[in-house]
Amino acid sequence: MAGNEKEEEPATLMEEDDKITNDDPGNGATADQETSDKLIRLPLTRIKHIMKSDPDVTLSSQEAVVMLAKATELFVHMLSADAVTHTVQSKRKTLQRKDLDNILDARDCYSFLEGIIDS
Repeated sequence: MAGNEKEEEPATLMEEDDKITNDDPGNGATADQETSDKLIRLPLTRIKHIMKSDPDVTLSSQEAVVMLAKATELFVHMLSADAVTHTVQSKRKTLQRKDLDNILDARDCYSFLEGIIDS
């Protein structure tokens, strides 16, 4: 039975990550605030600061910041899920840099990152 639990561990970790919410009823947050907290996990002020570091960007609406944050979260989730899949297929439990490198080389959707990430 212990062997079966070890095989299910990566899926369990990903499912637990998806369950992270702000369900504390005593926090005094409004329904809109709770909904936005559940949708976006990255700090919006940090993303806005990064956006403004581009000299071509002078103003950015709150909606643009939220959409960029959500797109970033989805990209990181997809990349990490692909890397974890490769790790599990390699019969290992620890995600390593070589797993990310293999995924970046194997999938065409990550070709825009070629030359940006050090090897």
